[in-house]
Amino acid sequence: MKNKRIYIVTMVIIFIITLTIWPIKSLAQEAGGATGFVYEIKFPENQQKDAGYFDLKMTPGQKQKVEVLLKNPRDEEVTVETSLNGAKTNMNGVLEYGPVNLKKDDSLKYDFIDVVKAPEKIVLPPNSEKTLEIEITMPQTSYDGLIVGGIQLKKADDNKDKTQEGANVVNKYAYVIAMVLHEKDVKVEPEMNLNKVNAGQSNARNVIYVDVSNIKANFLDNLSMEAQIMSDKSDEVLYETKKSSMRMAPNSNMTFPVNMQGEKMVPGKYRAHILATSGDKKWEWTEAFEITSEEADKFNREDVGLVQEKGTNWLLIVGAAVGLFVVILTIFFIIRLIRQKREAVKKAERRKKNKAQANNADK
Repeated sequence: MKNKRIYIVTMVIIFIITLTIWPIKSLAQEAGGATGFVYEIKFPENQQKDAGYFDLKMTPGQKQKVEVLLKNPRDEEVTVETSLNGAKTNMNGVLEYGPVNLKKDDSLKYDFIDVVKAPEKIVLPPNSEKTLEIEITMPQTSYDGLIVGGIQLKKADDNKDKTQEGANVVNKYAYVIAMVLHEKDVKVEPEMNLNKVNAGQSNARNVIYVDVSNIKANFLDNLSMEAQIMSDKSDEVLYETKKSSMRMAPNSNMTFPVNMQGEKMVPGKYRAHILATSGDKKWEWTEAFEITSEEADKFNREDVGLVQEKGTNWLLIVGAAVGLFVVILTIFFIIRLIRQKREAVKKAERRKKNKAQANNADK
């Protein structure tokens, strides 16, 4: 009886251990998520604070290598592509550290991609890890402010894009590690410039773009903007957009959209009144601009809201239906006429044949 109890206890322990150990390989297989790999930042001694990104205190002309450990927990080889990108600001006032189609600002003195270098790709064998080395070379001259960018890590495309109902479905996942480089503890005060105001489109909708820049090498935090559009001959506000809690990257550009509320774009001369605030800083501009007939026609044709509002052209549909009915009716009468002629010919031939047979019978 005692041996039986020992046996049962032993089997229970083995069962529990099996349940504990068995999932380990499964979890390792799934680790890395959609990217197929994971990373770990190796922070150097000049890291300034406990953060999930590089924040490095540098000196003029300093050269340094920093490391990111890449791990492949799967049973298949993974190729990791790297790309370096300077920090930019999108139209929503959100920072972009990955590759985006946004222009550089003219105030940018030292571009992140000129200061930081990394290999374009690194191959990870199954269940292995490798160190990605990132080289930093600071400008020779002393620099006040920040140089900011991002390191994107992405699994290389393997031509496995799915096709669904005739459309290409591309699923791409990536990690982006931010990097902030600075030399001094001097605080750089923010400064904004208004570049231009112009007509455009956002997501196939008519908008007025207010193009502004953060021309200093520091983040512009807690930014609020209010833009009003008026005719040059009136103070009546035609369109207005307000937005707060935005942020701009150092030396970056932002095209702030003023929604036209689904209205047609009308050519003419206009004024824009813009107010921007960040903390106790305030900037205010009034800018004249013009919408040409060519611009208005082009954007109105491409505005999906205006195209939908046009609705169904019932006159065209009725006209097409009547035309189709006439064509079908014409074809019907032509076919009927041809059949009638054929029947008449057949009847004539039958009468002729019957008459000939009757004559032969009389003889």
